[in-house]
Amino acid sequence: MNFDFPTILVAATFFTGLAWAADSMLWAPRRRHKAAGLVDDGLVSGSEQVQAALKEPTWIEYCKSFFPVILAVLLLRSFLVEPFRIPSGSMMPTLLVGDFILVNKYAYGIRLPVVNAKVIETGAPQRGDVVVFRYPRDPSVDYIKRVVGIPGDRISYYNKVLHINGKPAEQLPRGTYVGKGSGVNMSGASERIERLGDMQHQILVMPRTPGLEGEYIVPAGEYFVMGDNRDNSNDSRYWGSVPEKNLVGKAFRIWMNWDSANGGIDTGRIGMKIQ
Repeated sequence: MNFDFPTILVAATFFTGLAWAADSMLWAPRRRHKAAGLVDDGLVSGSEQVQAALKEPTWIEYCKSFFPVILAVLLLRSFLVEPFRIPSGSMMPTLLVGDFILVNKYAYGIRLPVVNAKVIETGAPQRGDVVVFRYPRDPSVDYIKRVVGIPGDRISYYNKVLHINGKPAEQLPRGTYVGKGSGVNMSGASERIERLGDMQHQILVMPRTPGLEGEYIVPAGEYFVMGDNRDNSNDSRYWGSVPEKNLVGKAFRIWMNWDSANGGIDTGRIGMKIQ
């Protein structure tokens, strides 16, 4: 069962805010009127009966306390920054299992929560961006990959080399990858630096492992994405490009890493910029 946190957050904000408004406009005036009547009947304004008449119901107190907090979380998570956790090794060596990352929610447009309708245009993904998106075959699941093709590009992948519009992406060898923790299974892979225009990033390939090859044309309004762990990534080579409406945001920073297979927190990854 998928936990639809955005919907729950919107519902909680609406309920607590509505309760606060209803109390301010309807129920609080009634309590004050009742307390004023008791004072007119001769009771002291500070008496227990008058104070009891003025007292807010406990659930209203909770709503007034939680509404500002829930609203702040909703606004922050929906329009500014959202945290995610990396569950798999498809983006190794850039991102490791257990990385907790921050995603810029306004990089590719301001969208309303839950309905995901774009209301303000702010930009579009570029080749080399690491993006979080809703998996086209199951939008309830979030994926993270690297954009390698933008609308109109002709993408081909042969012999472990990415080609964009007929030109191979430059690859510079870095040697043999040595993994640790949950990534130890990728030890022995070939680690390379791949250049996409002015941007560069690390990738892993298994030279003797057969992979899916082919050529693709990126449709208008869609993006071709691949994992940096090229031979261990479920990406656009298998299920097609990502529609613009599925974009969630641009990953930009690792704020923590927790990998129980590697002894817990890796302090060396805290604060790392995602490139």
